[in-house]
Amino acid sequence: MALMPGATFIGPTPNKRVDGMVEVRGLVLHIQEGTEAGSEAWFKNPASQASSHFLNPKAGGLRQLVDTKDRAWAEADGNAHWVSVENEGYAGDKLTASQLENAAQLLAWLHKTYSVPLESTDDPNGKGLGWHGMGGAAWGGHTGCPGDPIKAQRAAIIARAEQILGLDQKPKVSLAHVVYAAQHDPQAAQGHTTYKGEVLLVEKALQAEGLLAAQYVDGSFGTRTVGAYARWQRSAAGGGFTGTAADGVPGKTSLKLLAARHNFTVTD
Repeated sequence: MALMPGATFIGPTPNKRVDGMVEVRGLVLHIQEGTEAGSEAWFKNPASQASSHFLNPKAGGLRQLVDTKDRAWAEADGNAHWVSVENEGYAGDKLTASQLENAAQLLAWLHKTYSVPLESTDDPNGKGLGWHGMGGAAWGGHTGCPGDPIKAQRAAIIARAEQILGLDQKPKVSLAHVVYAAQHDPQAAQGHTTYKGEVLLVEKALQAEGLLAAQYVDGSFGTRTVGAYARWQRSAAGGGFTGTAADGVPGKTSLKLLAARHNFTVTD
């Protein structure tokens, strides 16, 4: 069985497929469009043909209805690949502080148990922390679930999960920041910097890989750094990219591969 420590088990329910999970790609956020008690009753009603692995009340601890080895019925075509959490409330609500903490604890547990990456995703074939509407018609067409305010809280959920796991001590590099630097520093005056601290982390990693000479590790993502990063992208360790995917402007995959080797983390 895969029951989350600390969560209250409120099953069983007939609305599941036993041993039906093919893999766990990540956690999908839902909104109940109702109350905790009403949602629990509905998910236990065979006529509903619906369920969720977890329920997250506005106050109080996380509640587990379906074992994570079993397939809950929350995302139609996504059911075999995603763990689901139904948050009490209505579309347009934000998660309460208690709900955010519960979601972070759940994501941290999924990271430890199933290696779910601590990152947001909007791709039903991706991995990480997603949301119901990202699956479109194949996931039931609930494009407004769980609502923009909760989607915007994903970064806070991930940051708290990193704290829980003790991973927040690593320095962080924003993908958006270093992309901007790579696109703007080369055309600016010599030595111009935009996000100096984050670029320095990338340059030091490129230097350690033998791709960038020490005199160019200055926090400016200039032409030498762009060239060094392109060599990283083309390398087997950097992803083996070719063509425009190896143009020296960081992409998420190549930057995460660099981060994993040089002790920093990548944020959006």
